[in-house]
Amino acid sequence: AMASRLGSRRSMAAQAIVAGLVLALSSEPCLGFLTSPLSARLPGTSVLGRSALSARVPSLRANVGALRMQDYPKPNVENTDNYRIANELSSKFTQVKGKAEKKKVAIIGGGLSGLAAAKYLVDAGHEPLVLEARDILGGKVSAWQDKDGDWIETGLHIFFGAYPNMMNLFAELNIHDRLQWKVHKMIFAMQEFPGEFTSYDFIPGIPAPFNFGLAILLNQKMLSLREKIQCIPALAPMLINGQDFIDEQDEKSTLQFMRQYGMPERINTEVFISMAKALDFIDPDKLSMTVVLTAMNRFLNEDNGLQMAFLDGNQPERLCEPMKQHIEARGGQVRTKAAVQEIVTNDDGSVKHLLMRDGSKIEADEYVSAMPVDVMKRMEPKAWQKMPFFRQMDNLEGIPVINLHLWFDRKLLGVDHLCFSRSPLLSVYADMSITCKEYYDPERSMLELVFAPCSPIAGGKVNWIAKSDEEIIDATMGELERLFPTEVAQDGSKAKLRKYAVVRTPRSVYAAIPGRNKFRPQQRTPIPNFTLAGDWTSQKFLGSMEGAVLAGKLAAEVIVDKTMGVEPKGEKEIQDSVLKKAEQHTPRDPPGLRGDDALVFGGGAVFSSKNKAQLVEIDPEQVKPAAEELASV
Repeated sequence: AMASRLGSRRSMAAQAIVAGLVLALSSEPCLGFLTSPLSARLPGTSVLGRSALSARVPSLRANVGALRMQDYPKPNVENTDNYRIANELSSKFTQVKGKAEKKKVAIIGGGLSGLAAAKYLVDAGHEPLVLEARDILGGKVSAWQDKDGDWIETGLHIFFGAYPNMMNLFAELNIHDRLQWKVHKMIFAMQEFPGEFTSYDFIPGIPAPFNFGLAILLNQKMLSLREKIQCIPALAPMLINGQDFIDEQDEKSTLQFMRQYGMPERINTEVFISMAKALDFIDPDKLSMTVVLTAMNRFLNEDNGLQMAFLDGNQPERLCEPMKQHIEARGGQVRTKAAVQEIVTNDDGSVKHLLMRDGSKIEADEYVSAMPVDVMKRMEPKAWQKMPFFRQMDNLEGIPVINLHLWFDRKLLGVDHLCFSRSPLLSVYADMSITCKEYYDPERSMLELVFAPCSPIAGGKVNWIAKSDEEIIDATMGELERLFPTEVAQDGSKAKLRKYAVVRTPRSVYAAIPGRNKFRPQQRTPIPNFTLAGDWTSQKFLGSMEGAVLAGKLAAEVIVDKTMGVEPKGEKEIQDSVLKKAEQHTPRDPPGLRGDDALVFGGGAVFSSKNKAQLVEIDPEQVKPAAEELASV
């Protein structure tokens, strides 16, 4: 029945494109209300054309201090197949509670994936112990306060309606009220018209996939109707063949796929650059097309899949803390400042115990790694290194990203939403003083921006990770001046920058470059008492918060199935190249982790002389100039 529904959805999607084309052709001149500058549609203003807006700019700026955040009711995210599948898996854990022997499970890593694994294991009646090396939980969603009490976040995190496991988790923890839902649209800064925005508007009451098709087709500022029609031959196979076609595109970059199907070049600059950098902090010539199509396929088939929400405060307190309380209230434990020194194995390769940095030992029945892939590679025991399963990790690595916080001395003309910058250096950004309750400030703006791509692996020509904070901020202010020349000047003559924070994550989510998806290992490993978690492991929601939660959930399912005597699910095929590499590999003692900074454990941090020195020791490539930079000297 579910397969039938999905097939029907694909058929409807194709119909949506045709219907949208007909509507666009018949009513194109009347669609100005959908594409007027966003600043002309702020609360309390009327819809204006560009010429009218120009005349009204002074009054709009005079009233900008009165701009208030406007949250929207929680959309119906429950009436989807993906939500029901996620709910069935959640229910599975509670249904088996007490039906098998309780197991003690040691989980290395207190990010979302490790916490999710612990949450569902404790729901199933087991006893998880989460070991987080840092003094804060969250991993890539961690945050901390500076000397002024302002929160510094590792990244700008957005929750989508099409995050079924995350939405289930919020319901199970009874914290849905902590999500601030925004109006259902995607907002883009217009490079050719500085200071203006355009948007894909999802019309209320129109079901998926029609709402998605119409939102794109009815926008008249980003792509012409002819260019949209040129995209149909490329997208039709996805709509007809579904995930099978999507998976086959992993060997192609987004740019290669676009050119193979004759898509217009402008779709790269207008859409794909923004999408690629938002999905994986990477340019389209480096990003696997499977990632783009997977995201489109998820959002395309759900009425509210693309509706976005902000958390109402910092992630450690508003999301991680409820997970911790849930785990501990049911007999589990969550420890911070608990760094693992070594995974010690028995003669047969199984895990004997975890040797902690303080010299103590942690013994458990089962062990889970929720460490990032780059950290796991440094911790991999010598006894496992010739196993093809673990050699898959050699083909995976984290992508560098920089998250910026800019505090200004005045209120900028902003929007209560996420914005796609379409800038060469900036990915997405938001004025957190408008979008988030905890950071709300009616007088002054605080922009949080994702600076990407920031290294050659992501398609950049400059290794910005190695640059100084001042160089990064100067480049950012230059981009903001180009996008918003009436408000921001690189020389500081307009809105003044009160302070800033530059958060580098040298190894963030796995680099989804072409050909890598097939190397992502499943959660069940050849080691009888060792399981993998983390968004880099094999699951259908890519490197994201949703992917992290799902991977942790799947890791918990592996352990629960073992305790219940359930036969393991089919194994993912290991590539021939990996088999050959495993044969030739010479095992060595694992290098382990040296240092105690967030960067060492795969997190993000503001650079200091101490943590930069630690990064040089464990990952020297991150602080070297790019080849293009050296060539230009």
